Amino acid sequence: MPKHSITIHDCDIRLTNLETRMPFKYGIATMTRVPHAFVRVHAEVDGQRSVGISADLLPPKWFTKDPDKSVSDEITDMIRVIQHAASCGVGLTGSNVFDVWQRLYEIQGQWGTQEKLPPLLAHFGTSLIERALIEAVCRASNTPFAEMLRTNRLGIRLGEIHSSLRDTAPGDFLPKAPLGQIIVRHTIGLADMLRDEDIPAADRLNDGLPQSLVACIEAYHLRHFKIKVTGHLDPDLDRLEQIADVLNQNATSDYRFSLDGNEQFKSLADFRAYWEAVLLNAKLRGFLKHLLFVEQPLHRNSALKPAVGEMFAGWPNRPAVIIDESDAALDSLPTALGLGYAGTSHKNCKGIIKGIANRCLLLQRAKDQPQVPTIMSGEDLCTIGPISVLQDLTVMAALGIQSVERNGHHYFPGISMFSKAIQQQALAAHGDVYRATRLGWPALSVKQGLLEIGSLNRHPFGVGFEVDVEEFTPVENFQPRL
Repeated sequence: MPKHSITIHDCDIRLTNLETRMPFKYGIATMTRVPHAFVRVHAEVDGQRSVGISADLLPPKWFTKDPDKSVSDEITDMIRVIQHAASCGVGLTGSNVFDVWQRLYEIQGQWGTQEKLPPLLAHFGTSLIERALIEAVCRASNTPFAEMLRTNRLGIRLGEIHSSLRDTAPGDFLPKAPLGQIIVRHTIGLADMLRDEDIPAADRLNDGLPQSLVACIEAYHLRHFKIKVTGHLDPDLDRLEQIADVLNQNATSDYRFSLDGNEQFKSLADFRAYWEAVLLNAKLRGFLKHLLFVEQPLHRNSALKPAVGEMFAGWPNRPAVIIDESDAALDSLPTALGLGYAGTSHKNCKGIIKGIANRCLLLQRAKDQPQVPTIMSGEDLCTIGPISVLQDLTVMAALGIQSVERNGHHYFPGISMFSKAIQQQALAAHGDVYRATRLGWPALSVKQGLLEIGSLNRHPFGVGFEVDVEEFTPVENFQPRL
């Protein structure tokens, strides 16, 4: 296995405040303003200095789903976990990315436990350092991420994450070449307007991007969708009927959709009763034939309890159910599969190396148990340019995940909030992924429900240019605008 000598010499964090173009309501949160963080890692790879940058939003009420905690406190915690991971990353060395990640994961996890932070939140910090380090290593050798993964130049030892993968490598499971296209699974948020005429005059946008669901279908020719539900039967039935009408009238006949439960159900018995009531709705019978899977219906506090496995065993005709927020630790997926879940999601914010190992575990299961539903979906946390969405799509392509929820391009006005220099960098490097809108700024170029991503597969870790993060606010001076 090829090895590198890697040392992290410095990490710095910068942030900026962003606003959505329309409210994004998911679960117990509605996002209208949110900080966006950039993390820069200065590393030495085989004696060569190299820089990697990662980025992500700090979304309220996702890492904890705590209704009693203020958004301000949640943002403080997210910044704190990033700062801790960055400070712990400095000085770490290893012969490959896996060595450095493994040590950082251990240190950050121990600190998170001491601080009583949920693992999903604590390792958000780990993931940002991990992503930046991967880019630095890919840049040092000018090698695309998929090739680094296929040849295991990241040094991933799968058996140290999932024992059943002992003596295997990612290349034994993953595609020989990354995907060149991604199917966009369009988010239908809880506050999204379905038709143009539903939008109050005061809320109508004039930014050149579609706003209602019908307008998005017409503009992008969408065929995959992700529908958020509240867990309250009567309003959900009414909204699902309306969505079914829109999709049946406007989308292609082969449209597919997933349902996101957003942890709204306290027990599997509650979800089963809800689901069986949905099945009894005559207006939804044809619609439900288009279902892909149900995502995280149970709150994370109960989703992986042994009682769930007992109830799944007694519900043989259940829909395929996957975890998302419950995928917080390295053993979460094996636990979920043992209980009867069909799989999990991938998001870079949950960790790339963990996601790679999970993908390999699921592909192993699909081969060994072809009769059992096995799913790894691609999901979004409002990833946007100029970095986050490109790195996320790069990983999805390498893992062979074709249907990927994308929502950042819907809730944010492209990358108009960043400098002209950054906008021009993105367009120059990714003329397939981005298009210039009539107002001049770049937006994702979704055509026939697809994103062409060939350029991402040619650049080191997708991005292919270095963002000047100096234009953003150093973390020690940053004030969130809520």
